[in-house]
Amino acid sequence: MEIKLRPIAFVKNARTEPIDDKWEAVVAEIELASHIPDEALSGITEFSHLEIIYYFDKVKNEDIVYSGHPRGNPDYPLVGIFGQRKKDRPNKIGLATVKLLEHKGRTLKVKFLDAIDGTPVLDIKPVFKEFQAKENITQPAWVADLMKNYWH
Repeated sequence: MEIKLRPIAFVKNARTEPIDDKWEAVVAEIELASHIPDEALSGITEFSHLEIIYYFDKVKNEDIVYSGHPRGNPDYPLVGIFGQRKKDRPNKIGLATVKLLEHKGRTLKVKFLDAIDGTPVLDIKPVFKEFQAKENITQPAWVADLMKNYWH
């Protein structure tokens, strides 16, 4: 089975390289693609946060991995691709929960989107509290170490 998707928007920001850390200062705009009508964003300002599903279009097929040390760091355990959030994934799909700062016309201004300039957006969903984790989230210790500078 083959699935074909068409971007519904594109990311605009100053970050042109997929650097792993220091994303907190990056404010991004998400601009709707020309085939998406304006009314697709109606009511979006009622939400504080959005989920952005995007496509890692710069990842080359030969860079896709199925396991490895996160960020290539041998101090972290060897884990499968589905046990980490590396961009070199089989379907090249990214997901971020962002803070909505502003909606103006066909553009959303957001914070906490770790996607580079020009990244195709596949979908935008409002965050519903009812879909969030019902129990405490657990994770291995290496994740906190890996993420210590991600949003700073």
